[in-house]
Amino acid sequence: MRRGIAWLWVGLAIAAVALGYVRLAPSGVADWHVAPPAGETGAVENGVLRMARTGPDGLARFDRIARATPRTRVLAGSVETGMLTYITRSAAIGFPDYTTARQDGDQLVIWARQRFGRSDFGVNRRRVDGWLDALQAR
Repeated sequence: MRRGIAWLWVGLAIAAVALGYVRLAPSGVADWHVAPPAGETGAVENGVLRMARTGPDGLARFDRIARATPRTRVLAGSVETGMLTYITRSAAIGFPDYTTARQDGDQLVIWARQRFGRSDFGVNRRRVDGWLDALQAR
């Protein structure tokens, strides 16, 4: 019985360390604030790539929408530089997802990707599509 309880405590300690790492791991600007890849819109490795005609002020409008999203903050960039990267964390565990938006003339290029795991279960696609729907409605 005591051995079982000891293993339970070891397992709980390992889980706490893993969850702490997910929550507290540093987000290196050089790793995540990078230009979206060239290519077709749709699913990309660990995320989604979208492009939309927004006019030259698309990034500024997109920035207002993204910043209003719960658990989302700016990692790096600015509207003035033409590229922003956001971190959005899941509610329960705090898994970070990174979204980079870059203004390219009248086109906005958005690349959202996860940091941990093999699948985000469509979370990035739904978030980006929701942001673009809100952008088009304005």
